[in-house]
Amino acid sequence: MQRLKYAGDGEHGTSPPAAGALPPLAFVAALASLSLLPAAAGNPALRWTLLAAAAVLGAWLAALVTLRPAVAVLVALRPQHYVQACAQGSILLYWGWHWREVYDSAHLLLAQLLFAYAFDLLLSWSRRGAYTLGFAPLPVIFSINLFLWFKPDWFYFQFLLIALGFAAKDLIRWEKDGRRVHIFNPSSFPLGLFSLGLILTGATSLTWGQEIATTLNRAPQMYLFIFLVSLPGQILFGVAGMTMAAVVTMYAFGLAYFALAGTYYFVDAYIPIAVFLGMHLLFTDPSTAPRSELGRIAFGVVYALGVIALYGLLGAYGHPRFYDKLLAVPVMNLLIQLMDRASRTEMVRRVDPAALWRGLAGRSRNAAYVGVWTVVFLLISAAGGVGDTHRGVEVTFWRQACTDNLPNGCRHYAVLVTSFCNQGSGWACNEYGILLQPEIRPDPADRAFRRGCDLGFEAACANLDGIGPQGPVRPAPTLADYEIVLREGRRPLPILPPLQIYQRACEQGFADGCLRAVE
Repeated sequence: MQRLKYAGDGEHGTSPPAAGALPPLAFVAALASLSLLPAAAGNPALRWTLLAAAAVLGAWLAALVTLRPAVAVLVALRPQHYVQACAQGSILLYWGWHWREVYDSAHLLLAQLLFAYAFDLLLSWSRRGAYTLGFAPLPVIFSINLFLWFKPDWFYFQFLLIALGFAAKDLIRWEKDGRRVHIFNPSSFPLGLFSLGLILTGATSLTWGQEIATTLNRAPQMYLFIFLVSLPGQILFGVAGMTMAAVVTMYAFGLAYFALAGTYYFVDAYIPIAVFLGMHLLFTDPSTAPRSELGRIAFGVVYALGVIALYGLLGAYGHPRFYDKLLAVPVMNLLIQLMDRASRTEMVRRVDPAALWRGLAGRSRNAAYVGVWTVVFLLISAAGGVGDTHRGVEVTFWRQACTDNLPNGCRHYAVLVTSFCNQGSGWACNEYGILLQPEIRPDPADRAFRRGCDLGFEAACANLDGIGPQGPVRPAPTLADYEIVLREGRRPLPILPPLQIYQRACEQGFADGCLRAVE
């Protein structure tokens, strides 16, 4: 850390008011200038949000210059900030290449960074008469944007979320190892609190949260990409044990659930991609995690079990399930000292993995953990536990699960065919109408059949006219339907010639596709 000195500085490195005010003033001015961009100027709600945020910060700065002009300016370029930010930024860039909303929102990401820098500097100046220039806001903002953004019309909530995170870091503290330190991670705490608020108010539609959780899969080999970009941080900061424990716990649960139920708990993955991301770059902040190795492993296990429980609980009450990875972390942060104390008890120390690495210390020990984690990741990938292919993405898997009356089989099949129906598949509309059981729910079934008929699927027209004694007409998909319902890994099928489409249909369980592929 370096203290900047100015002419006339005293012992504490205080600067002239004008000099100390320049960095926050620059951030506030840049934030206000973003309102002139076409993307902001064309949206009155966003434009006024940017101007209002800049005005509040500007008034705060003016008050400080007037009431507390002396300020010490420090510079601290800490590896835990820029290494983490590089990993997160790489994911944002790669993901954005495949979901353009990320790139289209670059000005909003910049607005958040400017707001975060200004807010953090002003808060520190207000409380301590000093502030630090560095990379600290970068990983906080990148982390938030990997999991939750508000849409432009409601973007003032995004600024409130950021302010809450930095305020909580500065104000909510406890004694840990003889030091006063923050309890909560400045990104996971506001994410958890706002997630709870969005659930209670039913306001998820104000955010891109659902889209974020699903579009991460659009980037090929995203599991591998997350794994690779996280390695430097794991070697430097010793957090691989947390990630490994979380991944292994959730994968083991998924295998056990499939063995018992015959279906997948998380529908199309043993470990959803957004949860996998959280296991690497959300709950693994070393400052708000246990210090002991056994405590960190327990931390990872608790995170996985918490996500599993929250996924089931949210689904049972009809709430969006993507909040599962966000809600548990603040509660877990409160348990870290308890976990560390438990890890030091005589009974628990007998299974402490630290005994395996007694001859290693520091980064050598971290590298050993990363080596073990790399082997585990490769084994799980080879077994299909993570990656671009999974039976749960195939509509035929859930159709058979529904036929066999397996747990959640018909429910997930209905979700899939409803989505495909909305995308223009007449076959999927017909399937959904049949699932609705026309004799029990005639009106919604007729709407589904009508939609299928309007899309040119003749069987849906026949079912709309009336179900005969032989039951509903239920033929195979047409070529146009296959183009919608088939998957290329976790992504929609690319443009292919008909023969290759039928071959893919055959591979994904459509008997009709096998017949047409050899005609």
